[in-house]
Amino acid sequence: MQRRRAPQQKRSQKRIDEILEVTARLLAQVGLDDLTTVLIAQKLGISVGSVYHYFPNKFAILYAVGERWLEEMTTILVTVESWNLDEMGIDGFVDQYCDEMLNTYRRQIAVLPLVQAMFTIPELRELDQRHDGEIINCLMDVCRRLGSSKENDDLNRIGSVVLEVSHALFLEIVGQNEERGAKMLTDLKVMLSAYLQSQMV
Repeated sequence: MQRRRAPQQKRSQKRIDEILEVTARLLAQVGLDDLTTVLIAQKLGISVGSVYHYFPNKFAILYAVGERWLEEMTTILVTVESWNLDEMGIDGFVDQYCDEMLNTYRRQIAVLPLVQAMFTIPELRELDQRHDGEIINCLMDVCRRLGSSKENDDLNRIGSVVLEVSHALFLEIVGQNEERGAKMLTDLKVMLSAYLQSQMV
């Protein structure tokens, strides 16, 4: 997915930030089907041509929104490499990992329709695949550092299970009230800890 030439001035970067923020908010309000570049431009009070100066179409804008969200996740995955897993153990890792990742889901405006767009729109599918691949690789490394001697295929399976279960529940939790969400987060942590413990033998 290509974006127009990278901005050279702070004003241009500010405009891009505004486009991405408005797009996320409109995605939450009107949904993917009714989201258009015309609507984005109207909300910003600019011409459609001004939007096209930075992005060729709405899918390119959504790609940039999704890319920023994945950059936040990547930052967390990088910090995981510095965690002292010997001291944390499985329970400590699961507790901190779930808290950090859930916060990225909560910070992303319209996270559910964005995730749906990444999964269903061909132009955005690369983002979904990158999201899965980076997290699974991180979880495979975590398993090794926690003492697993399993083959890569098994570690990939374990990482995939943790990813799919946590991803589904994170999306569910952000839509719940605070009390129910907290209980679901506790349930998720218990499940993941028990699952990882069972896979370390």
